[in-house]
Amino acid sequence: MMSEEAKQRIQIALALAVVVAGVRAGYILYERHEDNLAAQKQAEAKKIGYSNADYYVVPKKLYPFDLKSAKQLTEQPVWVKEGYRYTYYRFVPVVKSVDFAHEAGLLGPIERLEIKDVMAVAAPGGRKQVVATFEKDGHGYAVPIGFENDGQYKIYSDEMFYVEDPHELYKHWPADVWQAITQHEVKPGMNELQADFAVGMGTLDAGSSSAERTLHYANGGKPLVVIYRDGKAAEIKAGT
Repeated sequence: MMSEEAKQRIQIALALAVVVAGVRAGYILYERHEDNLAAQKQAEAKKIGYSNADYYVVPKKLYPFDLKSAKQLTEQPVWVKEGYRYTYYRFVPVVKSVDFAHEAGLLGPIERLEIKDVMAVAAPGGRKQVVATFEKDGHGYAVPIGFENDGQYKIYSDEMFYVEDPHELYKHWPADVWQAITQHEVKPGMNELQADFAVGMGTLDAGSSSAERTLHYANGGKPLVVIYRDGKAAEIKAGT
């Protein structure tokens, strides 16, 4: 006859299984919901008839919610969405530690990375940082992509990386635009996204309007100021 203790253990195991299944089902429903929204966005864009083909591009997302789902980042290359925004640090694979005390650099515009692993590591401040590890110039590095607190994860890698080659996503851009991006230059007529691909993250001037926007780019130590009129780069000058 089964003891009361054994019955309790079985009940606890079943309860945990139900919770895990519920979380997984919720994640699947959320993922499908987001995919449906992306499809609706594309359909609405086609219905309205936007002249800018960029509106029809809906980059794939992974929707990671824990370490296991975040490891999807290791299954294909990734490309950095906003250059010169995300700091990376030296990573020591043998002891799986990250030197958060010393910044190693900033990820560059649409820099291609091969993510080796995703893990939660100790970090200053108490809570663990979720990091993606990669190799560069023969050294190991890690970039934070989220955090863990009391067993709960917040992972924002979808905002950081493309998991599809942006050269394919935006293959409708002219060859001269892609050449400027490769040379990390902003040319007249480029839009803000194209400039982001070329020189990284920009900061909007407080005095900007919908018709005229001024953005300041750190550009990896070579600052630029770009004035956009009607969505196109009209004036490009060195910053301070």
